Amino acid sequence: MLAFKGTLGLEANGRNFGGHDRIELLIKIDESGSIAAAAREVGMSYKGAWEAVDAMNTLAGEPLVLRVVGGRSGGGAVLTPRARRLIEVFQHMESVHQQFLKLLGSIADNPLSDIELARRFMMKTSARNQLAGTVAAVESGAVNDVVQLDIQGGQRLVATVTHESAVNLGLSPGKNAFALIKASSVMLGLPDDSMRLSARNQLKGQVAYVKRGAVNAEVGVQLEGGDNVVAIITHASLDALQLQEGVAVVAIIKASSIIVGTFGV
Repeated sequence: MLAFKGTLGLEANGRNFGGHDRIELLIKIDESGSIAAAAREVGMSYKGAWEAVDAMNTLAGEPLVLRVVGGRSGGGAVLTPRARRLIEVFQHMESVHQQFLKLLGSIADNPLSDIELARRFMMKTSARNQLAGTVAAVESGAVNDVVQLDIQGGQRLVATVTHESAVNLGLSPGKNAFALIKASSVMLGLPDDSMRLSARNQLKGQVAYVKRGAVNAEVGVQLEGGDNVVAIITHASLDALQLQEGVAVVAIIKASSIIVGTFGV
């Protein structure tokens, strides 16, 4: 089970000011009055602690740590009021940040699926239609394999891919995959029980929108179950089928027109 993790950091003038580690160093300096002692407490070298203090003083635009000369211990360090306010604000923001991560984890029933969903959002292709699903079955052939992909609403896509591609993609029942389909490869028809076609995919839905272009028309179809596909057809076909919003249609796609893909680990 994956959990959401994150760290809170600060920047000043575009430069990394630091995060929990440097705030912890400030806290230990305040407690001990010594940079050397604070360095030992947080597991930092003495040189590294001094460099961190100098960097924080510079980036803050005003001193956060003041060096004290003399005294029984030969000197030490004290925090300025600005540094103490910074610690207080950071601790409060870190508490809010952890609450946010906890809430994010409770919203996501399955973090793995949500990560994959985010990856889908970032995917860019020229294909207008990108349908996510789960491999239901793979029928191996000498040259080509037939892949059945379950999509939303219980509808099923059938695609033919080379056997080599199926092996390389690791296609097997239960594997998450996606189908890419060019809009020009989607044909539209009106529902008819007597209709017989060689195309393996005949997906039921209804017209969501129609956009007429200079040469062709773009028709959006909402499939049963919620997925959407886009088809590019001629004006003559649009008029002949009398397609308009709400009309029931069948999206017809040849199995060889579907590209199957998976997300790498």
